[in-house]
Amino acid sequence: MDRRKFVEGCALGTGALATTLTGGAWALDARPRTHGRVLLVDEFGDPLKAASLQAQTNYVFHYPFEATPVFLLDLGKPAMPTVLRTRDQQAYQWPGGVGPARSLVAFSAICAHQLVYPTRELSFISFRKGAALNPQTPSKGNDLIHCCADHSQYDPVHGARVMRGPAEQPLCAVLLEHDARLDTLTATGTLGGELFDQFFKKYEMKLSLEVGPKARQPVTGRSAVRELDRFCKNAVRC
Repeated sequence: MDRRKFVEGCALGTGALATTLTGGAWALDARPRTHGRVLLVDEFGDPLKAASLQAQTNYVFHYPFEATPVFLLDLGKPAMPTVLRTRDQQAYQWPGGVGPARSLVAFSAICAHQLVYPTRELSFISFRKGAALNPQTPSKGNDLIHCCADHSQYDPVHGARVMRGPAEQPLCAVLLEHDARLDTLTATGTLGGELFDQFFKKYEMKLSLEVGPKARQPVTGRSAVRELDRFCKNAVRC
């Protein structure tokens, strides 16, 4: 490996060293995107304590834009680094969970197939503690993110990779930092296949009614975290 590729690989972070594709090795060519550092806070505006999160419970915040929702999860078990690919075959290494147990993860709540997302009125996509209810789309185990609109299923323990269904790539990951001293969480960027341009194009009129002119405005400073059941009136299970 030449020095330039080594330096580029190191820039990806721990465990994400770029290699050549020779000999069957991965070439990690999808880079993290910086969208600004945003502190996660509770509904009262106070810094959210990671220890306050209930395991295997849906939480939602918005990042990197005011109208783009994100699932925040404490999986209750470690989530280790995983090598994944975007729809256009760019490889990347998801760094795994953060926090004392490496169990805290965050993923865009925009389905990678039809761009379904949770609104304040309705959500067809959510994290499930167990198998999906639809007998035609059995899961291979517990702990999945399921979209009822197209029955795409994602594995949050392994970077939200596609388990089954028509989605062609994992959910875009939101990168988190955990401050062990303060027990706080900060969103720092994204990794993987972003679908924000397509999302804003598809839902331009709807978002203008839901969020107003600030829909595509970057989130700055802080973002409030809420349980999905408190954020959304009807979280559909299927």
